[in-house]
Amino acid sequence: MTAALMTPAATSPVTAGVALAVVRRALCRLTLSGTGGLRVEGHLPDRACVLVANHASHADTVALFAALPARRRPVVAAAADYWFGRPVRSLACRLMGGFPVRRSGGGCADLAAAAELLAAGHDVIVYPEGTRSRDGSIGEFHSGAQRLATSAGVDLVPVGIAGTHELLPVHGRLHPARVTVRIGSPTSDMPAARTALTRLALAPARHRQVDKDSRLRHMVGTFAGSTAGLLFVAAWAMAEAVVLPLIPELVLGVLALAAPRRAGRLALVAAVGSLAGGALMYVLAAHGAAPPAPLTTPRMHVTASAQVASEGAPALRHQAMSGIPYKVYGLAAGRDEVGLGGFLWASAQARGVRIVVGGLVLGLFGAGLWRWRRWYPIYLVVYMTVFVAGLAMVVASWH
Repeated sequence: MTAALMTPAATSPVTAGVALAVVRRALCRLTLSGTGGLRVEGHLPDRACVLVANHASHADTVALFAALPARRRPVVAAAADYWFGRPVRSLACRLMGGFPVRRSGGGCADLAAAAELLAAGHDVIVYPEGTRSRDGSIGEFHSGAQRLATSAGVDLVPVGIAGTHELLPVHGRLHPARVTVRIGSPTSDMPAARTALTRLALAPARHRQVDKDSRLRHMVGTFAGSTAGLLFVAAWAMAEAVVLPLIPELVLGVLALAAPRRAGRLALVAAVGSLAGGALMYVLAAHGAAPPAPLTTPRMHVTASAQVASEGAPALRHQAMSGIPYKVYGLAAGRDEVGLGGFLWASAQARGVRIVVGGLVLGLFGAGLWRWRRWYPIYLVVYMTVFVAGLAMVVASWH
């Protein structure tokens, strides 16, 4: 294999490649769910193939990775001069499954070498126009995709993409638009593939009608308003007070952003569940048990134990701002037997109030974004990213 084709998808074990493709597909689907919706029609043949698609936007690759099965580990031919000219852009392209193809001299050789990717089970995406269309029309096709398919003994599969030109036009800004990906029938002839692609790329009826809501938000919001959702929040909060490493605010944020009117009820249930878990942790510790405590550090335990030994139950007032998990204080309080009643009263003032206030704030934030609820998947990705980064910083600060 040439150095040009040394991509993560091509050189990693199959399972790692599939895992990366699953994550990539999920993120692409979340993005398109928030920008207007995605519709997929048709199916791929059973074995690896060369996909030829029209190209009117940088969003085309996002649409294709969202539409194609992750188990096929698709990769895409990307312009070497643009995508691989700068380190940051090159890294982003490789993570998105791109491999470089030169547009001026050597491009056909780069594509021909991609036969090894096909032999390894990857679907290879090629934009045979070679560049993005400025007006959404389909230009002339280059011959590289045909040569690749012929040399690898695989089919050409036309894939029409509609809506990405409206979503993110060349040198334009992002606008909400529904995207449709249509997978055509396999062929061995490039002219036939181009004819089929011209038909497949046409926008279907009612295509431009943007989804006003996200299907994911609707599903999460329905769950948030159900009895099962309340029980789930209570169980999560209770488990976090004993062993679970992720605080109730994580799940509260997910649900409150999707169903802001339910935020108060969800937050109250989470607070009660957390206090019930704290009581359980206290009793277990008082009887000599010490449940596993993932994502905690020895320094956290030493600090909490010293505070509880010095101040008793009122030491819980340090918990909200210290970053030390509630379970660590519950363990220390139970071992010192400071009194269950006093421990729960202090927990209600510190832990309970924080959860309720945090839930209400998240609900207000969700209410403020309600007009743009179709973007819920984007909010969710941002929220989870910030949360995980914050958790990592807290844990690192206590080492």
